[in-house]
Amino acid sequence: MRDRRCDGVKEQKGVTLWLTGLSGAGKTTIACILEQKLKERGLRVERLDGDVVRTHLTKDLGFSKEDRCEHIERVTYVAELLTRHGVIVLASFISPYRSMRAYSRKRISSFVEVYVHCPLEECIRRDVKGLYEKAMKGGIPCFTGINDPYEAPENPDLTVNTQEETPEESAERVLRHLECEGWVSGG
Repeated sequence: MRDRRCDGVKEQKGVTLWLTGLSGAGKTTIACILEQKLKERGLRVERLDGDVVRTHLTKDLGFSKEDRCEHIERVTYVAELLTRHGVIVLASFISPYRSMRAYSRKRISSFVEVYVHCPLEECIRRDVKGLYEKAMKGGIPCFTGINDPYEAPENPDLTVNTQEETPEESAERVLRHLECEGWVSGG
C-alpha cells in the first residue's frame, strides 16, 4: 500500500555552497538573493552567515588565527550535517586561510567553493560599518585584509567579481553553476 503523505515530495541533493571573500565583497548579499531564488523553487535552504553565527554558535571566540579556525570547524560541522540531510547550505564566511577552506571541503562531501572577488580598495570604499577605517587606525587587531592576511582561493569552483557585476548577476551566475553541475534543476 502506498503512503500518500510522500506524494509530491521530490529528492533534493544536499550541497554546501561556501562563499569566501573579504569583508564587504558581497558574500551575504549574494547568499540572500540565492536563498530567495532557491526557496522560490521549493528547495530546502539554510543560510549560515559569519556575523549571525558569531552571535550564537561561536560567540565565545575572537579573531585570532586559532579562534578563526575553531569558528570554521564548528560551522563546517553544522554545514556537513545539513548537507548530509539534503539541505542546500549557503555559507558566507570570510574564512581567510586556504587551510580552513580545505578542511571544510574535506569534511563536507558535497562542497562548492565560490570566491566572491572584490579588490580591497573597493571593499574599503563600500564599508558602511567603518570597520576598515577603524582597523587601519589600529582599532581592530587581526582584521582580514588590513593587519591579517586573506589567502585568495587558488582553484575555486567558481569566481564572481562583484566590482564588475551586480549582486543579482553574481547570484544568477552561481545559480547557473549549480544547475550545470547538477546540484539543482533548471528553474
